[in-house]
Amino acid sequence: MKKIFALVLSSVLALSVFAGCAKTEEPAETPAETPVETPAEEPGEEEPAEAGAIVKLGLGIKTSIGKSKDLTDGAATGQVDSVIVAAGFDKDGKIVSVTIDTAQDKVGFDAEMKLTSDTAVEGKSKLELGDAYNMRGASGIGKEWNEQIEAFGAWMIGKTVEEVKALELVDDVTTNEELTSSVTIKISGYISALEEAYANAIEVEGAEKVGLGVVTSIAKSKSMEGETMAVAQVDTTVVATALKADETIAGTFIDVAQTKVEFDKDGKVTSDKAADVKSKLELGDAYNMKGVSGIKKEWFEQAKSLAEYMVGKKVADVTGMELAENVPTSEDLTSSVTIKVNGYLAALEKAGKNAR
Repeated sequence: MKKIFALVLSSVLALSVFAGCAKTEEPAETPAETPVETPAEEPGEEEPAEAGAIVKLGLGIKTSIGKSKDLTDGAATGQVDSVIVAAGFDKDGKIVSVTIDTAQDKVGFDAEMKLTSDTAVEGKSKLELGDAYNMRGASGIGKEWNEQIEAFGAWMIGKTVEEVKALELVDDVTTNEELTSSVTIKISGYISALEEAYANAIEVEGAEKVGLGVVTSIAKSKSMEGETMAVAQVDTTVVATALKADETIAGTFIDVAQTKVEFDKDGKVTSDKAADVKSKLELGDAYNMKGVSGIKKEWFEQAKSLAEYMVGKKVADVTGMELAENVPTSEDLTSSVTIKVNGYLAALEKAGKNAR
């Protein structure tokens, strides 16, 4: 009898030991300790991959005149659309900061091909217009352009350009579930400008944020006068700048999309509306300023010298430089910069204020 009792007691003790071991080694399998799914794991709310420090600054501009219109019913229009992307990238090519904007400017003419637009008024980009762009009413999701482009930019953070390019599009609109409730605008142009920004990126040290500034003028547009044909000219000055924690400049891009839409005596557009419009930086030597330059330097060379001069200075120090007829008088610049810089300084000031 004692043997039977001893065997039973031994079995109970063994089972207790096994049960205790099982509970200690595999707590994750018990319902009470199953991890609760976090919102970040739900479709459409995935947190972006973490990006590192900004080591490169890029600027991309894509310009089109395709929406310009011949004289019809007493009116003609020269329209210039410049899609602009300023971005900061980390050492792995991930996007750390990005600002997307579009300068969409129209120059109007009447039946006699005389200007009807006020050429003294500075244009506003879509970001600057904000609610005044007035797209919300026509939006299927009830969101203004600036809201949608901000959502698209926020989605890019932590991703590489290749990952952004991999977005599936239908009729130029994304079908990605993470974006369909916030972005219904056409986006291929913005992706192209982002790709250009990355391809052109320069190295910067210690940058914490990137800003974009856009200044647009139609002042050089002209009415038809005798044998001189009408022309719509839109000059879009763009500055992308990277700032350090102490607000000094780590690097800057300066560029200008100087775009003309020409008309004949009948008000028909004679410029190639399908042409690839190049900025001054993209034109390089083909801008052909060197021959008339007193220092024999092309526009892009002078713009680069001005940008390099900015490094280590605060925006206010640069915008406050002394000018004579809008040309720098500083001895540090007189041998390398003889172009008028007031427009670039105005765009730099905006870029500094917009930096993030």
